[in-house]
Amino acid sequence: MKLTYQTSAKSWTEALPIGNGRLGAMIFGGVELERVQLNEDSLWSGSPKDWNNPEAKKYLPEMRKLIFAGKYVEADQLAKKMMGPYTQSYLPLGDLLLTFDHIGRLSDYKRGLDLKDGIARVQYMIDDVTYTREMFSSFEDQVIVIHLKANKEGKLNFTARLNSLLQSVTESSDEELILKGICPENVDPNYFRENDQPIQYAQEETGNSITFEGRLAVKLEDGFYELNDEGLQIKQATAATLFFSAATSFNGYDKSPRKEGKAPSIAVMKYLKDAKKHTFEKLRENHIRDYTSLFNRVELDLGPSFVKEEISTDQWIEQYGASDPKLVELLFHYGRYLMITSSRPGTQPANLQGIWNDMLQPPWSSNYTLNINAQMNYWPVETCNLAECHEPLLTFIEELSLNGERTAEINYGCRGWTAHHNSDIWRQSAPVGAYGHGDPVWTFWPMAGAWLSQHLWEHFAFSRNKQFLREKAYPIMKKAALFCIDWLIEDEAGYFVSAPSTSPEHKFVTENGKLAAISMAATMDLTLIWDLFTNCIEATKELNCDIEFCKELEEKRSKLFPLQIGQYGQLQEWIKDWEDQEINHRHVSHLFGVYPGRQFTDHETPELFEAAKQSLLRRGDEGTGWSLAWKIALWARFKDGNRALDLISNLLQLVNEENKTNYHKGGVYPNLFDAHPPFQIDGNFGFVAGLAELLLQSHTEGIQFLPALPDAWPNGYVRGLRARGSFEIDIEWENKQLKVVVIRSLKGERCVINIENSVEVKAGESVIDTEDIANGLIAFSTKARESYTIRPIKTAAL
Repeated sequence: MKLTYQTSAKSWTEALPIGNGRLGAMIFGGVELERVQLNEDSLWSGSPKDWNNPEAKKYLPEMRKLIFAGKYVEADQLAKKMMGPYTQSYLPLGDLLLTFDHIGRLSDYKRGLDLKDGIARVQYMIDDVTYTREMFSSFEDQVIVIHLKANKEGKLNFTARLNSLLQSVTESSDEELILKGICPENVDPNYFRENDQPIQYAQEETGNSITFEGRLAVKLEDGFYELNDEGLQIKQATAATLFFSAATSFNGYDKSPRKEGKAPSIAVMKYLKDAKKHTFEKLRENHIRDYTSLFNRVELDLGPSFVKEEISTDQWIEQYGASDPKLVELLFHYGRYLMITSSRPGTQPANLQGIWNDMLQPPWSSNYTLNINAQMNYWPVETCNLAECHEPLLTFIEELSLNGERTAEINYGCRGWTAHHNSDIWRQSAPVGAYGHGDPVWTFWPMAGAWLSQHLWEHFAFSRNKQFLREKAYPIMKKAALFCIDWLIEDEAGYFVSAPSTSPEHKFVTENGKLAAISMAATMDLTLIWDLFTNCIEATKELNCDIEFCKELEEKRSKLFPLQIGQYGQLQEWIKDWEDQEINHRHVSHLFGVYPGRQFTDHETPELFEAAKQSLLRRGDEGTGWSLAWKIALWARFKDGNRALDLISNLLQLVNEENKTNYHKGGVYPNLFDAHPPFQIDGNFGFVAGLAELLLQSHTEGIQFLPALPDAWPNGYVRGLRARGSFEIDIEWENKQLKVVVIRSLKGERCVINIENSVEVKAGESVIDTEDIANGLIAFSTKARESYTIRPIKTAAL
């Protein structure tokens, strides 16, 4: 449950992350110089603007004519006229630099991150003096706390400074060091090099971008401090507690941060004033209580470790990888830690890097990539009992849908709402691409609304909160479905197809040997629309509303273009059996219906299920970090735990930026951040979801226990996972046999389990009557907040 190291971090991907959903920091652990790299989740470039393209509507009929005529390359070129601007970028706040007056011999250095309490620690000796640091970001108190201590009186001497890559100044008040700055009006993506000024600021009086403020304060047990505009100097102390907080003028996705913004100083001053009332011990207690209330919900044991001696985490990865069950557990728990520390109620959703970024032009703008990555971030929240952490994305979807209504109307003349490949804090909903710079293979994809709507349904499916479904989820889902209804057109055979249509980021080879992106009825489009229509149909039945709309959706769903099986026995990715641009491409978009969807199952659609499996086999086991995570979840759905473990082995390869080890293969960095490369946090989150899927599945009618348990984990337990229907589940197994399951019913819903053996179901000491409903499904009624113990009567190997 710890990440541990014997040296300080030499690069950002060796530093250790802390966060409270809003305030993030990367801890380097330096001895003479400690760098604490700082982030605030609402610190973005830009401001609200109109990104819709009225010309797109004019070109849409011509686009469809080209597609139906088989002129796909020409359609790609026309799509460039239908694009909008690129999104804005997530930005770094700055650095807190601590320079220590150490003179003497260094020994016994260690640093680490303890996942049990969410605290990063550094400890070392200078001659005979032991120095310790404890660092955490408190959600309850909204401050980053750094406690520094020497074990000998008066030996703690250091200077603290604040700086930023953004336009900023530092100044001081009587008690605090203050960093004030402004964000650029525009930051281009790092792959867009056609602008002479990729980072643009405006004059103070004409600017419209976000302003920010960070403040640093100190509380000493002894010694004294001096404060001026250059820094905070602590002298002859034994212990000191630093408090840092920050805020921005961001006041909503649709408000000018300069004209209608909040005053950052008011929030920051209050955070610090309140925090300084507490002792360090009280702040730590508050933090641990809040953090563990989420983290302790899930426990996992996959077997004993192979490591008998103390070893640093990077060496552990390099020497053992996924062969050591305890390292697999660590990566699982680390992903849960990252979710808790980057996404909390009231914050922005976790972006492409969570909340951690040190670059002015971060990879892919560190934005919200909506054709897989933002969704993957939130795959584990429901299954792994962190539903509260889902709230920022659900709010994001609601706000994005409002902008998306204008995009649907202006760009396409459609009802409902739509969004595309990228978004940002301003909830951009139009296609990106700088009005022709981008490639349609990733810019032109109006299906983000359909995919994001799945998260609304899943939150209901796990919680069974009908008020949420009625008031929040269903209205947004319905409008996403209305867009899809209008977007679909009939082909010559009377089937509904989407046009134009792409399979995100993957091209096909046309009959004349050219590469193209745009066609019609790509499999991903059809499976997303099927999923959205199905969820809406079920929602109308849950709410007993919109009967006629339900009938319309059922009719449209039944007439979607039939999915095809290709020449290799694979599920076709496109409407025709074209060859892939890249057979091992990292995206597996056409397999959405297996995971995270539920359209393809071995019982309901065996032929398509087998074809999807063949597609995954053709893709191979290589991939970037997030791609490996998706494949792990897919192999879990295909009930092949051993193949999934092979992919976990690929994921648990050490990627080292200094010597470029495994740099282009995906894997994890020394601090366990997922390596695309470069760093993308979605692989961390996707892995957590995939591992949970190996142990518990509930997307079909019955809950399945250990559906894809690898042979390498014969004994173990998991506690606290969630299943659809609002059930919390513990599973214990021995010699690959199910030993005992405990189901806690949170809402008193009817429970259906899918199990091969005869079982006995008990509530307390009472045996519960069960109803055999065929095909290995067993059902029983439950009461809210009551636990049910399930034991196989005659065990059989799973």
